[in-house]
Amino acid sequence: MPGKDLFPHQVEAVDAVLRALQTPAGGHMPAEGLRTQVIAATGSGKTLIATEAAQRLGARRVLVLVPTLDLLTQTAAAWREDGRTGAMIGVCSLRTEDSDGVPCTTDPAELVTWVRGLERVTVFATYAAVGLGILQRAHAQGLAVWDLMVVDEAHRTSGDAGKPWAAVHDQARIPAARRLYMTATARIWEVAGGGRDEAPRLIASMDPDSPLFGPVAFKLTLSEAVSRGLVAPYQVVCVDITDPELHEAHQVAGPGSDAVRGARLAALQTGVLTAAAQEGLRKMLTFHSKVSEAEAMAAGVVDVAERLWEDDPRRFPAPERVWADWLCGEHSPGRRQEVLTEFASDVIEGRDDDDGHGLRPAALRVLSSVKVLGEGVDTANCDSVAFCDARGSMIDIVQMVGRALRMQPGEGKIASLIVPVFLAPGETPDEMLTSPAYETLAKILEALRAHDTETIEALADPRVRSGSYGPEEDAGVGEGGQEQLEGERGPSAPARELLKFSTPRDAARLARFVKLRVIEPENSFWRRGIEACVRYVREVGAAQLRVPYDFVTPDDWSPAGFPLGVWLADQRRFSKAGRLASARVAELEELGMVWSHQDVAFEEGLTAARAWAAVHGHFLPPATAVWGGYPVGIWAKNQRTAARLADTIAERREVGLPVDSSAKALTEARREALEEIDPGWCPAWDTGWQRCFRLAQAHVQGGGTVPTVAGEVIVQGEDLGRWAAACRLGWDNLTLVQQWMVENVLGLTPAGEHERPVKRTQEDRWALNLRAARQFHAREGHLNVPRKHVEYVEPLGRLAGGQAAGEELVAVKLGMVLDNLRKRVGKLTERRRADLDALGMRWSGTASSRSQR
Repeated sequence: MPGKDLFPHQVEAVDAVLRALQTPAGGHMPAEGLRTQVIAATGSGKTLIATEAAQRLGARRVLVLVPTLDLLTQTAAAWREDGRTGAMIGVCSLRTEDSDGVPCTTDPAELVTWVRGLERVTVFATYAAVGLGILQRAHAQGLAVWDLMVVDEAHRTSGDAGKPWAAVHDQARIPAARRLYMTATARIWEVAGGGRDEAPRLIASMDPDSPLFGPVAFKLTLSEAVSRGLVAPYQVVCVDITDPELHEAHQVAGPGSDAVRGARLAALQTGVLTAAAQEGLRKMLTFHSKVSEAEAMAAGVVDVAERLWEDDPRRFPAPERVWADWLCGEHSPGRRQEVLTEFASDVIEGRDDDDGHGLRPAALRVLSSVKVLGEGVDTANCDSVAFCDARGSMIDIVQMVGRALRMQPGEGKIASLIVPVFLAPGETPDEMLTSPAYETLAKILEALRAHDTETIEALADPRVRSGSYGPEEDAGVGEGGQEQLEGERGPSAPARELLKFSTPRDAARLARFVKLRVIEPENSFWRRGIEACVRYVREVGAAQLRVPYDFVTPDDWSPAGFPLGVWLADQRRFSKAGRLASARVAELEELGMVWSHQDVAFEEGLTAARAWAAVHGHFLPPATAVWGGYPVGIWAKNQRTAARLADTIAERREVGLPVDSSAKALTEARREALEEIDPGWCPAWDTGWQRCFRLAQAHVQGGGTVPTVAGEVIVQGEDLGRWAAACRLGWDNLTLVQQWMVENVLGLTPAGEHERPVKRTQEDRWALNLRAARQFHAREGHLNVPRKHVEYVEPLGRLAGGQAAGEELVAVKLGMVLDNLRKRVGKLTERRRADLDALGMRWSGTASSRSQR
């Protein structure tokens, strides 16, 4: 079943995973298996990266570990939707109706029985002590080694390695040939050495070259994901709350009393509803640390909405258009899914006390939660989160923020982070440097700064000496959103878009609050780029800024380590999109900026080609290949087309035929540059075939042998066994040169007649389809097969006891087969119809009442 199309960053991530987890040249896997990390911003599609990596690694037995049951069902559905085929099993206590149809078990022996004999299976479990315990006992009872273990939200498995989840990393307890650790928020830990009488503890830390987690294969920061349009940009909306009743409760009953919690909650309800009205928010998550507060928050929102609407009906929505509910860890998965589905809806059912009936458009939905929606769970169309309680680690905060950042690429939404600021009586907004009211804001900005420094940058422009910072300020914005000069009034445009207050704040005090010394503002980043350009022109003596794409300023330059080539490529892209201010365009032109991408495109592509080839050992990238964000695969394909066009032009000239002088043929100089990278970069035959040959050649030179079985050796996503078998079986279709190459370099010979597959008869095809239907029915308990579903079954010869050496599973497009049979049911024999009736075949209606993932 074909999966989804990948975005460039996902292509690059999958390629990096394949390199990190490919079979070593000698074919000998290390005792601890291969391990690697993918660190990518929340909402950037890590699940699809894992699914595609599993597919291209040829992993038939996959274990996927997640932190919660909610995430287990969501991940299983996503893997199926992303193209994963074969049986799926859950290791947990969920009932089938709560697990989206995935059969679940908590019996190790039953798990072993279910998995035995399945060539393609994906098992989903939590890395709670119970789930890992079941897996460990199942392995002790004969459960085989996993081809691939995917550990989602892997930061949860870092820290004290004496905890139960440490079994995830232990090859003796849960063996896996490959481990892929995935997270948006990697945790780095210092080695803990106990006190005088305490032995040092082993710490599982996600360092870039951790022996437990493996090296980092791919990293996409939050700021990069925002700049690429993969996740939503965000704004921090601070709601000033001055509540005399809350202060009085503090004085009379003391902090932590029921009176204080009640008054604080009432103020929060008013605050978040006010923020929602001000920013036009429609779907808000509120995070709490206590179940009672989450429940009370949801219970009172509609009543507060009614009071606000009565006071100002033009500003606030009518209460019948406001919805509120809550979730906690004690709710059943079915209840959680029901609430999340209702939260995603755009309409609200009429209440009993309404005059009208039926559905009405929802103006605002508020969903309160306690430790249940923090990681991974998809909260459809959420546009805001409110930190009613910011307890927890920095990573927990970023995970909460991630619920609002998720979006469809290009959707264009802005996520709002609502932060309450409880001001004491008489406290002014300018006391933010010392006031405890800003502790939550400081913690959230600190968490964001650790993962997205570039987005916080505009809050700390040291040149702003005066002015105020609030929703009504509109002064100090230069042409194209440029920064103000020293002494100008008000913050820069990026700053106003990032942080909003309900009452004005002094910009200079705000800059000091954010601590300029740990932030690199965008304006400073621009100046560093210009400074690097000036130094490049002076050092190189160039009249134009023709800078190689991978050029980084040397350590003895100022600035040092600046990615000048990439920075200039970004400026060209911004200019082409109309996003570069005219003042900046003029500044670059004074330095000899080359705006035409065509003038520098080849140099940029050649730089990416060299880097890609240095890592992969050849320059035969697939068309989807990406390197450093550059589409090197498409570029290589275009250069091959230009090279073949040049050959055609040369041939026509030799025989005196006219040629098209406007054709964009590859010049000799460019061809030579590419041949320096890889002499075989433009073969006369299929590039994919040449790529497999080069990989097989490298595998043999590294001490391995040419595989003969599909799936035995997979390098860079290429199944060398399948390729070798295709060469032997299709020997006559190879050119004489190709035949010489595979025979003399790899030792392959044409397949004998006894090795050639026997063509299937119509009866054989029916038997294979029926076997696939019976296998699906035995596993799922029904025959409601999604139309796109593919079932993998053993070849006929193998099941019949015949010779089938080297054969792999046969893919049967079962959903499509059954749909076609329904259309021609009148032409089926009585026996064939009876065979399907025995499996509960539905002869009319849609192929499946279930979601066709």
